[in-house]
Amino acid sequence: MTPHRSLLLLLFPFLLANCSTKPSPAAAAAEASRATPAPPLAVLRADSEPERAALDEAFLGVTTDGSVVPGLYTLQATGVSTAPLVEAVRTFRAALTDEQRAASSFPLEDEEWRRWTNIDINYYKRQGIGLNELSPAQRELGLNILRAGLSPQGFRKTEEIRKMEGYLGRLTGEFEVVGPDLYWFTFMGEPSETEPWGWQFDGHHLIINYFVVGDQVVMTPTFLGSEPNYIEDGDGAGTRTFAGEEELGVKLYRSLDKRQRAAATLHDRKEENYAQASAFRDNAVVPYAGVRVSTFTSAQRAILNELLGEYINNMDEGHARIKMAEVQQHLPDTWFAWVGDVEAIGPFYYRIQSPVILIEFDHQRPIFLEGDLPTRAHVHTLVRTPNGNDYGKDLLGQHLARHPH
Repeated sequence: MTPHRSLLLLLFPFLLANCSTKPSPAAAAAEASRATPAPPLAVLRADSEPERAALDEAFLGVTTDGSVVPGLYTLQATGVSTAPLVEAVRTFRAALTDEQRAASSFPLEDEEWRRWTNIDINYYKRQGIGLNELSPAQRELGLNILRAGLSPQGFRKTEEIRKMEGYLGRLTGEFEVVGPDLYWFTFMGEPSETEPWGWQFDGHHLIINYFVVGDQVVMTPTFLGSEPNYIEDGDGAGTRTFAGEEELGVKLYRSLDKRQRAAATLHDRKEENYAQASAFRDNAVVPYAGVRVSTFTSAQRAILNELLGEYINNMDEGHARIKMAEVQQHLPDTWFAWVGDVEAIGPFYYRIQSPVILIEFDHQRPIFLEGDLPTRAHVHTLVRTPNGNDYGKDLLGQHLARHPH
């Protein structure tokens, strides 16, 4: 696909959106039982007016009605050491040149946190230091940050996505736009086992925001995706991305009884992109919709927990265990929503949403490959921490209130 066609596909929902007014949070809540297409992708370039407008909007966080539920997050010791991650970051930064270190260093509360995007670099120039700018030794030290901050499962998924980007480059010839090394590190604050800091890994189909305060971690927003989702030949042949997220989503939906499935199904056709809380949508209003988990049988909850693990267990084991416990506390207030045919044969979207987690899985329209309708060959997934704690902002606010800097 040419860059021009890619840009037209990105602009299409934005042009449509200009024909209507944005609904209020109250109106959105009233329409919770209906599926809505993805919000317009207004920010297409760095240092543009739409980007400036998005960044100037005061951070609130993803909510269900425009109001943050208070008291969900607490500064506390977890007993899970962040020392290996601190050491990995310090070692990597020590191996950089002065220029590379300066280019990838930002203040703790810099807006760089919110400048992540899935758009390829043909349109959006990244900050920081790219893997493609590093020596082989430096690159390996950079990947050690991912190994330290993620679980083996999570690191494997990042490697599979990078392989898929290389395959996409081979399929399209767009080697200057997509590839396994077109990912950038930025660091906010200084790595510490006591003071708050964080890092970001940003590129096409792979974005990780990782906030640390003491031994607490918040790893959202995290965006993982791929187009296509299977490597047929050459380097990485046989690699399949998002098999677990896809298969378990279908398994959970098919486990629902007739009444549950009717409640969960927001729309029985998947003809649009539906992800609601992607890049530059930090304050998205996403009303609860679908079927409530409090109606699930024990067998259905077991499937849901396995599906949650496909996302939460991408964190290192200790912090994933803590996050899963937090999610389990709010399981009765968790909702599961579905967009797609009721036989779960074609492309689909699902959402898992509670006061403390938002997960979206979306089969998207092709961008680089051929076709105009959503396809299972193009996957986007997103994890957020609703009610004000994406980028660890709630925890950071509590820390600064106790320890003014």
